[in-house]
Amino acid sequence: MALAERARTSRLASGWSWFRAHPTVLLGLTILSVMVLTALFAPWIATHNPGLLDPLNRLKPPGAENWFGTDHLGRDVFSRTVHGGRVSLFVGLVVAVIACSAGMVIGLLSGFIRVLDAIIMRIMDGLMAIPAILLAIALVAIARSSVWTVIVAVAIPEIPRVVRLVRSVVLTLREQLFVDAAVSLGAKLPRILFVHIMPNTLAPLIVQASYVAASAIIIEAILSFLGAGTPPAIPSWGNMMAEGRTYVTIAWWLLLFPGLFLSLVVLSVNLLGDGLRETLDPRLRRSARNG
Repeated sequence: MALAERARTSRLASGWSWFRAHPTVLLGLTILSVMVLTALFAPWIATHNPGLLDPLNRLKPPGAENWFGTDHLGRDVFSRTVHGGRVSLFVGLVVAVIACSAGMVIGLLSGFIRVLDAIIMRIMDGLMAIPAILLAIALVAIARSSVWTVIVAVAIPEIPRVVRLVRSVVLTLREQLFVDAAVSLGAKLPRILFVHIMPNTLAPLIVQASYVAASAIIIEAILSFLGAGTPPAIPSWGNMMAEGRTYVTIAWWLLLFPGLFLSLVVLSVNLLGDGLRETLDPRLRRSARNG
């Protein structure tokens, strides 16, 4: 028991030492954890029904009854802000999963199979030539406005960036001796790609996923702000800022609080991504150690 206790204490101490050596990861993880918990427990944290209309209390400033004030329809801004985090975080997470999963598979095929490389990369170059916002607006305009439409519209422009990253790693790995050994032993293509090569692409892919999530959250807010994102009935930070811009001169809180929450989430994800990059990239570790 004593040995097990000492081992557990040692693991806790080493974990704390690692976080102290990487303060950006700790700061980003702390802010993001608070935001995620706030979004998850929004029904219990919210003080009012986010969709409840109360015209008699419209445009009330922040106070004891309404912590973040009310909007032009008398809805509680605090309740709508904490519920709006659910949409943004969900979109960011799902877009990161879809873009990184699809981009990883396409990048593995493009980087390892020379015949497919030229075809795939020309398609990716074509997608990257189109501004992400315009492509997302076009896709949302074609389909019915919904959260899943926004997810697909935001994920498609992010896939080429992941493909290029994975392809660049695979181009280096396919010349390594362990890949030649697997080929000489008769390993099939799926086994070579997903057993021998894919694990070596996960470190940069994890870092890229954090940046994709942050970009997706911003694009979702922009689309909602322009009226091409989530339906107005669903509270999201972009919708709230779009509705509040008309009253910004007399009700500053309508833009301040959703914008502040949006900035904190994007900042935390970027801090987490920068910290993971410094941790997982051996070149950055060596330069930091030498410095």
